[in-house]
Amino acid sequence: MSASDMRYSEEDYLQLSGLQHFAFCRRQWALIHIENQWQDNLRTVEGNLLHARAHDVNSRERRGDLLILRGLAVSSAVLGVSGQCDVVEFHSCANGIPLHGEDGLWQPFPVEYKRGEPKEHRADELQLCAQALCLEAMLCCDIPEGALFYGEIRRRIPVSFDRELRRQVQEMLSEMHDLYKRGHTPQVRPSKSCNACSLKELCLPGLMDRKDVRAYLKEAMED
Repeated sequence: MSASDMRYSEEDYLQLSGLQHFAFCRRQWALIHIENQWQDNLRTVEGNLLHARAHDVNSRERRGDLLILRGLAVSSAVLGVSGQCDVVEFHSCANGIPLHGEDGLWQPFPVEYKRGEPKEHRADELQLCAQALCLEAMLCCDIPEGALFYGEIRRRIPVSFDRELRRQVQEMLSEMHDLYKRGHTPQVRPSKSCNACSLKELCLPGLMDRKDVRAYLKEAMED
């Protein structure tokens, strides 16, 4: 059986939102999703408030040739993930797909909301691309692009779901499934990003960065 023919059972699905954690820091993802540890900071609280507004699942908005759905549940048996999209816009389009209860054809366009500003790494883009892959599988369509809305700059950044981004999503999710199955938490790799992490006090990157942990612990106990 080839990798493309594999299917995960629903009990083995991982949280789609975890892909962003994994891309940012594999250890952070494992602490949250394998060891079930979590600790809020100002960034996570503000992010949760922004997502709460975007995830109003009772909201179905129509603006002419635009239909907006919020908190849409998505999943993929091939990727082995499930989650929710902040917003999925459906644009009236001649070569789109039919939607139940709606006339005409529609092109899906996922939009993910983030509290901060665009980042140097591609964690946000990877999460959005994973949403698009789930939507493609569920709706039997092609979704070439979406957008990230950043609260700090108050505007959208377009994201193209090119072949390389799709490949990275698939490879990362495969690695996530392997780590989760083994219950393995990767060792810390300290970086400047650690200072902004809500799990810094649980992860202890400063401690793990020392060449001789036993010597450090001995010194701490003596003090």
